[in-house]
Order: sequence, then C-alpha cells, then structure tokens
Amino acid sequence: MSLKVYNSLTRRKEEFQPIIKDIVGMYVCGPTVSGESHLGHARPYITFDVINRYLQHLGYRVRYVRNITDAGHFEEEGREAEDKISKKAVLEKLEPMELVQKYTNLFHWAMQQFNTLPPNIEPTATGHIIEQIVMIEKIIADGYAYAVNGSVYFDIEKYNTDFSAKGSPYGILSGRVLEEQVDTTRELDNQEEKRNKADFALWKKAPPEHIMRWQSPWGEGFPGWHIECSAMSTKYLGEQFDIHGGGMDLQFPHHECEIAQSTVCNHKMPARYWLHNNMITINGRKMGKSYNNVIKLTEMFSGNHPLLEQAYSPMTIRFFILQSHYRSTLDFGNEALKSAEKAFKRLWEAYELLGKLDESAEQAGDTVLDDKIKKLVAEFDEFMDDDFNTAKVLANMFEIAPVINGIKDKHIPAGALSAATIQLLQKQFKAYLEDVFGLKQEKAGGDKLDGVLKLLIDIRKEAKAKKDFVTSDKIRNELSALGVQLKDEKDGNITWSMN
Repeated sequence: MSLKVYNSLTRRKEEFQPIIKDIVGMYVCGPTVSGESHLGHARPYITFDVINRYLQHLGYRVRYVRNITDAGHFEEEGREAEDKISKKAVLEKLEPMELVQKYTNLFHWAMQQFNTLPPNIEPTATGHIIEQIVMIEKIIADGYAYAVNGSVYFDIEKYNTDFSAKGSPYGILSGRVLEEQVDTTRELDNQEEKRNKADFALWKKAPPEHIMRWQSPWGEGFPGWHIECSAMSTKYLGEQFDIHGGGMDLQFPHHECEIAQSTVCNHKMPARYWLHNNMITINGRKMGKSYNNVIKLTEMFSGNHPLLEQAYSPMTIRFFILQSHYRSTLDFGNEALKSAEKAFKRLWEAYELLGKLDESAEQAGDTVLDDKIKKLVAEFDEFMDDDFNTAKVLANMFEIAPVINGIKDKHIPAGALSAATIQLLQKQFKAYLEDVFGLKQEKAGGDKLDGVLKLLIDIRKEAKAKKDFVTSDKIRNELSALGVQLKDEKDGNITWSMN
C-alpha cells in the first residue's frame, strides 16, 4: 500500500508522489513570536513532526522548512492592523528583537520538551525583507497589486477574473466565494485606500509610532503577514514543492493569499498537497482570550492554571495528541489528559517488558495468537499510509500490550509467540513509538531521583538479606506514602514506579 494523504486543496485522499523521487519538500507555517507558546502550538508542530518522521521512516529525504514570524504580523481579518511584536515590546519594556529572541528561545525549549525534530531550515520574516520586496515588485509589475499612500495591496478582483479561467480562483483552497468575502469584510483602518474591501496588504506604510520598519520602494514600512511565507517557501523549496502544512485556521486567509501571490509570481500552484490539522478545544470550548482559557505550555507542564487539576508532562500531551487523527477535533480536558497519562504509562511499561522477552530460542508459537499479533503489527504501516492515522496504530499497540504482559506474568506460555514474531514486535514498537511517534520515557526527578531510589533499594536489599524486615518494610511503606511503589520481582530485583 502506498502513502495516501488528505489534500485540502482537492478535498480528497490522494496517493502521495513527490516532485523529485525520494525527496520531499515540506513547508509548515511557524509561530508568531510575540508571546509565549500556548497549547494551540502543540498540535500542529507535533503533527508535522510525526509526518516528517514518518516520511523519513519510508526512506524519503525531507527538507522541512518552518518559519518564524518576527516582523509584526499584520492581519487583515478580525481586527485593526497592529504590530503585535512592537506593542508587546513596549509593554514589557524590551527592544522588539529582544522580545522576539526571548519568545523564540521559549518556543524552541517547548519543542525540545515535546521531542520534536528541529526543521532543516528555520527562516525568519525579518531576515527575508529583500525577498519579500522583490516578490511584491513582481506582483505589481504583472498588474496584480497597486501602491497607495506608501502601502501596497493585492488586487483580488483582477486576480480572480484572470485566474478563475485558469482553474485557480481566489478561494480555491477554502471554498469561499469572493462576493461573500467582500460582504463580510470588516471596516479596518485605511480601508478607503483599497480598490476592493477584500484586497489584502502586501506592504504597509509604518505610522510614526511603529518601531519595526524597513526602507522600500514605497517608503518606510513593514511586510504584510502573507507575503513572508510565499517568499521563504519559494526561496528554500522552489516555485513548486510537495507539502504545505499548518493549522486549519490558516486555510483562510493566510494560505489562500499565499496561493494567489505565489501563483502570480511563479505561474503555478505553490504546493501540490495542502495538509491541515484540526483545531483544539479546552473543556469543550474554543481556546481564546475572551474565554480566559488560553493555556501556555509552561502552565501545562507545571499545572499552574485555574483550568488544570494537575501538571501534565510533555510526553503525556504528545501521546494525547497522537491518540486522535490529526484532522479530527481534539478536546483538552482534565479527565481525558489523566486517562492519556495512565495509558501512556501502561503502553511504555509493556514496551519495556517487550525488550526483555527471550526471542533467541527456537519456538513454534501458538499459531492462532502468533498470526493475530503479526496481523496487528502489519497494520501499523497500513494505518500510517492511510493519511497518518496514529490513533489506529496506538489502538493496535494496546491490543498487543496484554499479550506482552501475559507472557511476563506467565498467564500466557512463554513459547506462545514465535521468535520471529517477538523480533518483529521489538523492531516495530521501537520504530513507531520512538522513531516515528517521537515518544520517550519520562522519569520524574531525573538522574538525581534515580540515584536516591537506587540507594534506598540497595539498602532495602541488604536489610532483607539480613532478615531486618523492620527496616525493609519501613523503606517500602515510607516510599509508598510518597507515591513511589516498590515491586519485588521473582528474580530478586526490585523495580519502582511513580503513582
């Protein structure tokens, strides 16, 4: 079975075929670093990290480009034009680029906690002003943009008239009709400058109070939001590349505008496959400042937020996200997160037990059970090839876990699985849990706690050997009261786990 992906552009699943054999170019819209990363950042970057990992697992060489928006972030839809970075910098009494660096570092730190692979290239909007100006000049020269009072706007009506006949109307990705967009466009500053209410800014004249500004053929100003991604994706991936990714909220207007800009400049659709992850909710409500339910990632990790009943580790959050298909909505609620925490712990314990099963001896195995396990494992690839269905892969792993536990606890005979099947399980669990899904073991307290517990366990072993059961029991009971459970194994070893 070959890889199939759901293409938002065509609204159907399609067989994935890269432009260049064995090489994939993927562009994903990165964060606007005007504030600390929040829960909304977790889903897209974990989703596309897994997609990146799986493409590599299939043998592709991936050039993964993910930008940093650090040049204001001018938005046409939903509120007046504002430079969020300059505004926040004034509030925090920081230079704009100092603020950008602060929140870029925090974003990178959060992504490291989630164990995401860094992109191959991470360009910034401020580092590509020249490329954006060149692209704007080309759009003006071709007659699809106009300058007025130091600002430049994209002429949507002219674009739509010319490119509808070529099969690329404005609205091709989101399905929106131009007339409806005009009717619903809000009244914004400088709206009277535009030929059409739906026209969007490629460049904005900087008012006197605007801190971040650059020289351009139209005067001092700053780039619009959409042009940066068109300029950077073209520079690093070419006029047309394989995958463009992002959250579903970016379909319109951001990705729609990217398509228009890039199509004018390069005379082709910028990306062949458009992949969008669905949105998250918090306890059933959309995350937003008006609902007072925006949860920063540091708050998720610490539990320091009114809506959180406890802290949730990065791997718990990553695992929780992978339990749902990336195109389905996902609700972050305390009960669901607690269940995910327990489920991840259960699955990881089974994975560790799997590594201890003896696969060296020749054993025929129970044919029925053996075949069932092989089928469940074979479906890992099938599910991931069907639009990256991580949820179904994990469901199969949970069906396999009781068999692993059963062999360990001797409820299932040691020879129930053939040596070949055990080897297959070990190989595929490692490949998927660690390499593709990017999950890893988390131990509270790290190396220092491990060292302290090892010392206590050694003291308890010595006490038991001397038949000093008072000391032995005291260590076990005191640790249990602190949430650390000791388990005496049949081979004499003592293992521990956290409640």
